[in-house]
Amino acid sequence: MKEKKTTIERAKKHDWTFWLFLTPVLIAFFSVIIIPFFIGLYYSFTNWNATSPQAEFIGLSNYTTLFSTNSRGVEFLYSIIITSLYAVFNLVMINVVAFGLALLVTRGLRFQNFYRVGFFLPNLIGGLILGYLWRFIFNSVFPSMTEAFGFATNSMLTSPTLAIIAISITWAWQYAGYIMMIYVTAIQNIPQDLIEAGKVDGANAFQRLKNITLPMVAPAFTVTLFLTLINSFKQFDINYALTGGGPGTIFMDLNIFASRFIPMQIYVTYTSGVRGNPAVAQAQAIIFFLILTILSTLQVIANKRKEIEA
Repeated sequence: MKEKKTTIERAKKHDWTFWLFLTPVLIAFFSVIIIPFFIGLYYSFTNWNATSPQAEFIGLSNYTTLFSTNSRGVEFLYSIIITSLYAVFNLVMINVVAFGLALLVTRGLRFQNFYRVGFFLPNLIGGLILGYLWRFIFNSVFPSMTEAFGFATNSMLTSPTLAIIAISITWAWQYAGYIMMIYVTAIQNIPQDLIEAGKVDGANAFQRLKNITLPMVAPAFTVTLFLTLINSFKQFDINYALTGGGPGTIFMDLNIFASRFIPMQIYVTYTSGVRGNPAVAQAQAIIFFLILTILSTLQVIANKRKEIEA
């Protein structure tokens, strides 16, 4: 009985110690994430202008503005469309490239650790620096190269469609190495007995990839697709540095910026001089949060089902 009481006391002491160490993290989390979120949610229903402490409650007026056919609503609708297309394109391209690189650097090649470091290094470069670097490449290097081969081309950043692809290429160059490391870890955890058994049974490389490797790394796909999807929607720094939202295009008979993704659209709505409207920007941020929550939840559920089937 005394021994049982001692065990219970130890458990209570452990719980107390656990919460003691967790408290600073919880304070920071609530101070930086939870409380500002609900403050922003409240401001999205007001005419808040970020300078005056007074904010009048105006209901859903900011939200109806975003779903109307005025310039503010059209710009936000367009940003949702192109950000969604950009995210889907990244979802495929980055994971195909990253998985291919992971297969390459887990084949026992000479200097494969050097290759892993080389593929991962671009992820350490800041987004703004990367954006300015690739802007120089797209505006000067690539046109000079094509001109040297006898045909002149304009910068990709001058085309509404190619500008978005240019952002995707830039971010894939930076982010694929990070996703590759997740795949490398998953591939290395595959029991070698399964691979050897497949070889003994006469399975070729493609059959081993399809029937052994892909099912075994299915949990990694859940993580990598989630990260790629979320971070594609949250893209701001490369978008800002590489294109600044340009070039111009026409959507629903209005002149708008062709590559202004949702985060940049929120930023511009908040800060754009006379047209700046912090309350509307807060409403955009809340809608953005709901979009991310719904899409990420559906993606994780779909991938978890795939894991069970595999």
